[in-house]
Amino acid sequence: MMTAEVLVLRPKKIRRVAWACAVGLVVVFTVVGLLLGNTPTGVIFRTSDQVAMILLGFLLAGGVLLLTRPRVTADASGVDVRNVVTSHHFDWNDVLSVSFPDGAAWARLELPDDEYISVMAVQAVDREYAVSSVRALRELHKAARN
Repeated sequence: MMTAEVLVLRPKKIRRVAWACAVGLVVVFTVVGLLLGNTPTGVIFRTSDQVAMILLGFLLAGGVLLLTRPRVTADASGVDVRNVVTSHHFDWNDVLSVSFPDGAAWARLELPDDEYISVMAVQAVDREYAVSSVRALRELHKAARN
């Protein structure tokens, strides 16, 4: 988790689940695509339909794998938060606190003017890893603010 004063955090469980789902989607859509030509319904499926079905499986798998993208990289100067689609960089002076509200799915950085940014790399389902991650982020924040 911590390497030479640089903290890198990634979610644990969602990465395993996403990879398993992605592989499952590719397998299912490939099997369906290959079996598509033999239907008793009278509908004629061409090779292009079969290829399209397989490609659809890969596209859906790629969408599911976006859930593996979240990452936090923090050091003494600031924190980089990469969520599923967006990325942000904050200097520690711009962060009021690191919090994990009760019932929340992931941690967040509290910012001025009642704003916050979700930290999807620190997820509640990761339990102890999430607790230690928030503590490590809070230590970096505290050290940088002093």
